[in-house]
Amino acid sequence: MGLSSNAWERQSDAVPASPSKSEPESPLPLQSPEELQEESRKIRRLQMVVNMVTQVIAQDSSLTVDEASEMVADTRKAALLMFPDKELAFNLIYWPRLQRLMRERYRMQ
Repeated sequence: MGLSSNAWERQSDAVPASPSKSEPESPLPLQSPEELQEESRKIRRLQMVVNMVTQVIAQDSSLTVDEASEMVADTRKAALLMFPDKELAFNLIYWPRLQRLMRERYRMQ
């Protein structure tokens, strides 16, 4: 049998493990330390807002479903004001948490 016993030794048929690097990758824009600090501050602020809203909805027995819905909508508006181009991130990170809380608290479908 004229075949090589080691399949990995045959290089002519091999598919490259990664795409060719013929085109240079576009560098990501670097942020200054001040911009990074500002972004971190905004992220912490948004986390605090979402945590406070979830705690109020979960613990305030006098809160109506309309009031809670308004709080959730206001939280979303605040997040999009802080991060205008990050609606998808909000929808993936915070929206399911808020929806689940509303369903559990008000037995919504």
